[in-house]
Amino acid sequence: MSDGAAGDGARIEQALERAEDRAARTGPAVDPRQFRDALGRFATGVTLITACEEGGDHPVGITVNSFASVSLDPALVLWSAARSSLRHRHFSAARHFAIHVLNEGQADLARRFTKDGAAFEGLSWHAGPQGVPLIDGVLARFECETEARYEGGDHTIIVGKVLRFAIDRAAAPLLFFGGRFGRIETVQG
Repeated sequence: MSDGAAGDGARIEQALERAEDRAARTGPAVDPRQFRDALGRFATGVTLITACEEGGDHPVGITVNSFASVSLDPALVLWSAARSSLRHRHFSAARHFAIHVLNEGQADLARRFTKDGAAFEGLSWHAGPQGVPLIDGVLARFECETEARYEGGDHTIIVGKVLRFAIDRAAAPLLFFGGRFGRIETVQG
């Protein structure tokens, strides 16, 4: 066997080992429906994200439960926008957006924006300092400037630097679990 053939064999062997390592890390194919059902076993809060349409000043909103804190200093939060959504282009291009954490009485508001991103008709809202639609009466609101965007599979992860926030300490949260809205029940302990 020549040195070139031996070198090729070693490179092929290394490539096969790398492929086997990748396969071991990724595991078997995941059934999307079962995976979604498993994710639905994690109770989350419900948020309404608002921004302005790409290239315009028309308000756009979307209901999501993929909200999370990232950092306290600096104050950063994130949420994920499905690339399959017709509203994805607006949010992935937005320089500013607001995250509204919905209270237990706002399930209809959440449903409204799952179907239509322009569902602001008849809704009481006002534009914030950056022109972003702001809705009052929510559990908490975070006005953000886009800090970073990351591609994450079929979603875009949007990280926001919090510019301002507001809190309603008297209200209780709207929850989402197993494909349904719910609320917290106080348990005596």
